[in-house]
Amino acid sequence: AASLNYRDLLVPSRGYGVHTGTLPLIPLSDGVGEVIEAGAGVTRVRAGDRVCPCFTQGWIDGPPDAAHLKLGGPLDGTMAELMCLPAEGVVKVPACLSDEAAATLPCAALTAWSALVTYDNLGPGSRVLVQGTGGVALFALQFAKLRGAHVTVISSSDAKIAKAKALGADACINYLKTPEWYKATREITAGRGYDHIVELGGEKTLPQSLMCVRAGGMISIIGVLSGGTMTAQLGRIVMRQVRMQGIGVGHRNGFEAMMRAIDQHRIAPVIDKVFPFEQLKEAMAYLESGAHFGKICIRH
Repeated sequence: AASLNYRDLLVPSRGYGVHTGTLPLIPLSDGVGEVIEAGAGVTRVRAGDRVCPCFTQGWIDGPPDAAHLKLGGPLDGTMAELMCLPAEGVVKVPACLSDEAAATLPCAALTAWSALVTYDNLGPGSRVLVQGTGGVALFALQFAKLRGAHVTVISSSDAKIAKAKALGADACINYLKTPEWYKATREITAGRGYDHIVELGGEKTLPQSLMCVRAGGMISIIGVLSGGTMTAQLGRIVMRQVRMQGIGVGHRNGFEAMMRAIDQHRIAPVIDKVFPFEQLKEAMAYLESGAHFGKICIRH
């Protein structure tokens, strides 16, 4: 199985510039499969194991390197019946996960885990704000609740807000009804602000995020759905000692730590819809519509 991410909409139009690679290529970055054969001397996996490929091949730990290439652009992706990958570039999948559930993990789940755990070590009682109800956002909600945090979700849909509350969100704001949503967060946080904001909007949301992050708090910049440039309030960032970090998914060691947590706590990825292999075009159109709540999967 495979699953879709927003980046899959950008690659065909060379949205990553030189980092897109040579087109055409095999699309998609998320997936899961069964090892058919392992090379001589390979001990990490064996035939019959279910594994997820690491999105960034070769990134085991530490800081990322430009030499580490990514699946689904510039490397061929997971929309394939067979793949040949280094044994170091895959992670075993817990038996508690279906193929579709496992296929959601390499990008969206690991991005949320990296932001909240690998690079922040979020603790009990923390206040977290999550933007939206897509794949990364819902994994961020689930992982933040796992770590004992109080979570606020903002969304444009009351129906999606109801689902987010059912998933554990402590507070929700409809940003269409409350355009200056940062003001509504003051009551939610008793004026303190958020310890961590999962920033997925970019240009149109980051200014408001800066207004509701606490002094010394963290903003993880993950998405630029509303645009990739902005006029930043640099004085506010400096005076309040706001920490800002860009998140580019995560390394293999983080992936394995996340897998252990998912297995131990039986975290269930939220899947909106599963399409057959032949309906990739329809699945991409559904992703682009923004109607989904959680992940969109492709069954091979």
